Amino acid sequence: MAPRDQLGRPLHDLRVSVIETCNFRCPYCMPADSTPPGDTLGRAGRLDFDEIETAVRAFARLGVSKLRLTGGEPLLRKDLPVLVARLAKVPGITDLALTTNGALLAGQARALREAGLHRLTVSLDALDAALFRQLTGGRGELADVLYGIAAAEAAGFGSLKINCVVQRGINESQVLPLAGHFRHTPHVLRFIEFMDVGTCNRWQEASVVCSRELRDQINATWPLQPLQAAYRGEVARRHAYADGAGEVGFVSSVSAPFCGDCHRARLSADGQLFTCLFAGQGRPLREIIAAGEDTLTAHLRDAWQARADRYSEQRTSGPGSGRRIEMYFIGG
Repeated sequence: MAPRDQLGRPLHDLRVSVIETCNFRCPYCMPADSTPPGDTLGRAGRLDFDEIETAVRAFARLGVSKLRLTGGEPLLRKDLPVLVARLAKVPGITDLALTTNGALLAGQARALREAGLHRLTVSLDALDAALFRQLTGGRGELADVLYGIAAAEAAGFGSLKINCVVQRGINESQVLPLAGHFRHTPHVLRFIEFMDVGTCNRWQEASVVCSRELRDQINATWPLQPLQAAYRGEVARRHAYADGAGEVGFVSSVSAPFCGDCHRARLSADGQLFTCLFAGQGRPLREIIAAGEDTLTAHLRDAWQARADRYSEQRTSGPGSGRRIEMYFIGG
């Protein structure tokens, strides 16, 4: 039976960061000018494939069925399809996904699909090439990401999630172009409110464009109809285009927190357990992983049962000002 935390939330989802580095320097995640020093682990500092598989097997014994590989940029991890093939065989894992910026996807999409990856999420914050380059810290080319999406389609990934983080005064102009581009496709575009993950992204509430505003903007051009959640704990509020041209989603961590239904754990590339995206401190697991799957399973059960995180619901009541884990270190 899946353990429940102090607020009665079960453990169902696991996000594993396979690498903490990235080939982009997006300001809301890993800004080049304010990334804390010493956050790069190097190969020896990261969990190896045996350690990752042991951890995933232990989590699966506690009820985790959804597994997402993240980073940093996970496609920078050498031999990633080999890891995917191993994790695809773990009993209990029925949904294996990966989040990527897409720049390296064209060369790896088919290998990932053949290894057993079920789903892909691609981050894409602009369709204007110059703005896209700016938003990636001068390191990304829009064409590479679009090629990656096309390669994923050709490899057999039927429906991708396309994530866009919207910041006021930065890329609001891209909302309608993105919506128009992905209408009449099987892909699901999701607009995400700019979140105060970590401490180096200079977050301020004035930069947040709330989901309601984005939804109203799209609805004025292409009428939308709300959809029921596909499963308990779904973070995006989904809407269908009234003309049947697909769907769009909105992730509202700031304006409409969903902590009450959060059943995600996160494992960092160096083997720390984080039970909240906004956590300031992790629980080191590497030595416990080395002790074996049984020992790790018992430890994880205790850790989850002690969990009481609900940062997004408490944000407006005066959260602490201490440093929080950076997004690129544990994924979004």
